[in-house]
Amino acid sequence: MSTAYELTASVRNRVGKGAARASRREGKIPAVIYGDKQAPIAIELSHKDVYLKLHAGGFLTTVATIDVDGEKIRVIPRDYSLHPVTDQPVHVDFLRVSAGSTIHVEIPVQFINEDKSPGLKRGGVLNIVRHEVEVNCPADSIPEHIVVDLTGLDINDSVHISAIQLPANVKPVIDRDFTIATIAAPAALTSQEQAEADAAAAKA
Repeated sequence: MSTAYELTASVRNRVGKGAARASRREGKIPAVIYGDKQAPIAIELSHKDVYLKLHAGGFLTTVATIDVDGEKIRVIPRDYSLHPVTDQPVHVDFLRVSAGSTIHVEIPVQFINEDKSPGLKRGGVLNIVRHEVEVNCPADSIPEHIVVDLTGLDINDSVHISAIQLPANVKPVIDRDFTIATIAAPAALTSQEQAEADAAAAKA
């Protein structure tokens, strides 16, 4: 689980595109805190603070505390917008997180031991079906990654979610044994197999 952090914000007295542009000109990022059956709060945060946290990794899977004019609110970032040209953050949506709550998040998949996969050693290609897995889990124990061990996997082998040891209380949203990745045959081997199949068919 990523380390929680705190941001300082102030309430935005005005909303709308004009007010948002004014905030950005002042080096602020407009944002909204919503959820937990409470009214949304329009806030603005330091552009520098948001930029650093966004590029530190795990932004959408780390619970944070936002100090809004002295009131501390536990949240998790739900979405953010980037400028289409500069890629600078321009808006963030935060979801309130109450104690003991369970949330729906997308966890990145991390692959390890590629050098211990016979299929990859033979030139096979790791075909990643899911770069992230949607799960329900406690807000206070969100895993940083879902780890997939490629040890022993050969060409045409697949990795399904049932083969992954998930942390306690972490449950996939999809209720079936879906595929996370496969070891595909290299293009050269595929062409050779096709040629052999064609030759066998011609003799039949």
